[in-house]
Amino acid sequence: MTTHSAPADALVDADDRHLREERIASDEVYKGHFLSMRRDRVRLPDGREAAREYVVHPGAVMIVPILPDGRLVVERQYRYPVSRTMIEFPAGKLDPGEGGLVCAQRELFEETGYRATRWAKAGVMHPVIGYANEFIEVWFADGLVAGERQLDEGEFLDVFEATQAQLEGWMRDGRLTDAKTIVGMMWLAQWRSGACTLTWTEVPASPV
Repeated sequence: MTTHSAPADALVDADDRHLREERIASDEVYKGHFLSMRRDRVRLPDGREAAREYVVHPGAVMIVPILPDGRLVVERQYRYPVSRTMIEFPAGKLDPGEGGLVCAQRELFEETGYRATRWAKAGVMHPVIGYANEFIEVWFADGLVAGERQLDEGEFLDVFEATQAQLEGWMRDGRLTDAKTIVGMMWLAQWRSGACTLTWTEVPASPV
């Protein structure tokens, strides 16, 4: 194991050539509706070769919708891979050529019926770096205007409101385990405590 005595801030952006893996060959082994899977051969930093299997994902957004009274709009949705109903912030995948803000506006409106007059991008997360290239943009939505949601065919979910304290309690007792929603809660706590700032953009609250 290699150790470093350099300060952490300096190490984060240090030269990483001794860590990189070089792709030698790549094969698509599965092609689904919006996911595919690839098996690559790579050359390791020490010159040896290894296999890498990973899921190719188009990317997604997650929205932290804030009501005028400070409560948050959340959802309950059954997730088949884990065989349980999950508590989540609204989220959805990017369509081809779609930008993050446009996707966030569309998903919020379709899933909850809400539109927002102010938007801020908090950051980006990579939820499953060991076996997928998925990234999720984290967006905050404020100035919510209620409307009629437009769920996709075959989509079933409940929409409700909860306080930050309630969501934090559900995280602690294991009822909220969705990773992206937990990251959204981290950003929310940082922003509300003043530890970080958000740059808000005014957006007309029109359907997308």
